[in-house]
Amino acid sequence: MACALATSLLLLTACGSDTPATSSSTAPATTAPATTAAATSASAAGGNGPASSASGAAALGVGDTSLGSVVVDGTGMTAYIFTKDTAGSGSSSCAGDCATAWPAIHADSATPEVDGVTGTVGTITGTDGELQVTLDGLPLYTFAKDAAPGDVNGQGVNGVWFVVGADGAPVGMSSAAPTS
Repeated sequence: MACALATSLLLLTACGSDTPATSSSTAPATTAPATTAAATSASAAGGNGPASSASGAAALGVGDTSLGSVVVDGTGMTAYIFTKDTAGSGSSSCAGDCATAWPAIHADSATPEVDGVTGTVGTITGTDGELQVTLDGLPLYTFAKDAAPGDVNGQGVNGVWFVVGADGAPVGMSSAAPTS
């Protein structure tokens, strides 16, 4: 029990230190062409997660949480932004232990399918070398401690992790805004 608690605390603090994480990827981070989704809601389609498309589930959609309608990944898990990332930089500041606690939201292509998301959606090469989805230039992540769609356990963690609305705006973030 004490070991599990210590591990949990380590994972939470790994992403909140003042020292930025470095990328372990040797591939250059590039920004793929961005797309803007039509403003349709996944909840209008009858579910908490994104609606399916002909090629499967959308990479991003909108789901209902205790914080309202927020961006979710293709499985309905809540999406977060990391305020230590720089919008439009083409890179993620979350690697190593941080990436374990805050897994990147991946895309199957440089133009991910979206449903209900009105912000500008694109991709970068994430720290794991895979395509990572971005919203308004910021990489998106899930939180390992969110167990089910609708969970928002990562909201406000260490004052640097925030749920994101369909328009790309952080939900419940104080006056400090992500670096642009």
